[in-house]
Amino acid sequence: MMRKALYEAEQARMAGEIPIGAVIECKGQIISRAHNLTETLTDVTAHAEMQAITAAANALGGKYLTDCTLYVTVEPCVMCAGAIGWAQIGRLVYGTGDEKRGYRRFAPEALHKKCTVTSGVLEEECRTLMQQFFKDKR
Repeated sequence: MMRKALYEAEQARMAGEIPIGAVIECKGQIISRAHNLTETLTDVTAHAEMQAITAAANALGGKYLTDCTLYVTVEPCVMCAGAIGWAQIGRLVYGTGDEKRGYRRFAPEALHKKCTVTSGVLEEECRTLMQQFFKDKR
């Protein structure tokens, strides 16, 4: 699933967006996939996770995603962690950490208390994609 999230991140990069991708899986099926759209939509809230959560809730017909797993290439920010918590996502899997803006630094309790977290999945690929994007921007 993280490879699919990486594919979404690459789509973001090609569109000039910060390369973060997300996939939400529920009971073995992908129910949403998304990437950052903040530049495209001129919307600071259009992070990959937010887009994926909205699409997943629409697909399931409800706002709670307790049986779902969110795969995202970079550790969620505080805003996204709050949305993950409010959606009651059951599991979060992310690739690389975000020491500057990640939720663990600013709001480590933002996720729902039953949410399990797995970090470091395809970490090197996720980190390299981000680092190369910013290197190319400079």
